[in-house]
Amino acid sequence: MERGSAWKGYGAADIEQLEALAGDYRQFISTCKTERECCAESVRQAEAAGYVALSTALREGRRLRAGDKVWATSQGKAVVLVHIGEQPMEQGMNILGAHIDSPRLDVKQNPLYEKDGFTLLDTHYYGGIKKYQWVALPLAIHGVVAKTDGEVVEVVVGEDADDPVFCVTDLLPHLGQKQMEKKGSEVVEGEDLDVLVGNRAAALGGDAQSLGQSSLRCGTRLVDTPAQSSEVVTVPDQDASGDNLPKKEEEKEAVKAFLLGMLREKYGIEEEDFLSAELEVVPAGAARDMGFDRSMIIGYGQDDRVCAYTSLRAQLALAEGPAPRRTAVCVLVDKEEIGSVGATGMESAFFENAIAEVMALAGEEGDLRLRRALAASCMLSSDVSAGVDPAYASVFEPKNSAYLGRGLVFNKYTGARGKSGSNDARAEFVARVRRVMDDAQVSFQTAELGRVDAGGGGTIAFIPARFGMDVIDSGVPVLSMHSPWEVTSKADIYEARRGYEAFLRNA
Repeated sequence: MERGSAWKGYGAADIEQLEALAGDYRQFISTCKTERECCAESVRQAEAAGYVALSTALREGRRLRAGDKVWATSQGKAVVLVHIGEQPMEQGMNILGAHIDSPRLDVKQNPLYEKDGFTLLDTHYYGGIKKYQWVALPLAIHGVVAKTDGEVVEVVVGEDADDPVFCVTDLLPHLGQKQMEKKGSEVVEGEDLDVLVGNRAAALGGDAQSLGQSSLRCGTRLVDTPAQSSEVVTVPDQDASGDNLPKKEEEKEAVKAFLLGMLREKYGIEEEDFLSAELEVVPAGAARDMGFDRSMIIGYGQDDRVCAYTSLRAQLALAEGPAPRRTAVCVLVDKEEIGSVGATGMESAFFENAIAEVMALAGEEGDLRLRRALAASCMLSSDVSAGVDPAYASVFEPKNSAYLGRGLVFNKYTGARGKSGSNDARAEFVARVRRVMDDAQVSFQTAELGRVDAGGGGTIAFIPARFGMDVIDSGVPVLSMHSPWEVTSKADIYEARRGYEAFLRNA
């Protein structure tokens, strides 16, 4: 039952639509490198498609009817979109679920220090990474700094052509004999992933060098709250003088003092403000077309933003026509890479509470009706799968693996060893999904996550399945998953977008 390349079935119109989608997707993952940025952009696109805030609907006491569309967020890091269908929600919903967090380096709360004439930021890695992959490459810093007066400074440094970038240094091979003898997991230790951010010392006396001569620029904004804001004030570039440098800092740690002076003058940030900051260190630069034929995309965070983006686009596509038969839902959550925990992960009550509120506004209030609705629903847990890499063929079982260019991937089960930690979709639901994809002429394939006992992994699928709903994993195959730069096929992105919409309309 080998599946052929999806590319073989494309005509000129398909290629045009595929390239347009790929271009929009490249832009999305190039600018949305954190869960906050993904959430904000999802809301922006939803509102452009006619969605209104659930909080607004609640405040105004609106009655939701078929065709109405609402969105809600959790702490600005997770979002749910609901498009009310013709059937009562109690009869079930069609749901797409993906995650918008990705492996990265998080800046610690007390991170800044000077050593041997350098200023560095101490980090704690987030998610499953190969630590040695994060050295000696350009890095950017995205995130927010919350100040005690209520002001929140949004920081993005390292993405514009004129921005500086940062890096984690590596040891030269001439002196790396002992390092190269270590296991891959030990070549670079977690505590050694410190980000180099400065080397310039403040002049004694504080008036010999001007901070205004620095080339540092970034798209920094002040926002009302970390979750959302309707008002954005741009922070202008400002000259600064060394007079802002405290004399004790200057004399003790001149390089750190210079950097603190820059942060103070340019962004109004004091060292203490790192205590209430969320700063994420990610690969710098935009996603790019890959290959002479431009058939692939290389970029950061495609696990799982490739599925989040295609799910979002599928959900918003329904806004262009009549109300769907069943209520369509897209939920994009945080914290999957560390177990779906916390207030913004799938394990939280955010999704359940949001659906309860929507049902109440639709005249279907009550805990029992909510339970019935969730149990009658079906869901695609939209997450990436491991694509077969010929360089590492030994860890894949060829008949049951995902291949780039062959379309949307369905994983009946994931997990490790004896399917530990897996949601295992029932055969009847798999057949239902097959019918939907076949009717829509969507190219798809089925796979496991590598050879039995070679490893394994999980998704959010088992969490909504606890309500009794049918859930199956589906997504896009990826090469170099969890590395700073991951690879996907444009054909698979296109088929995922088409398959997700078909599921929302017809499952």
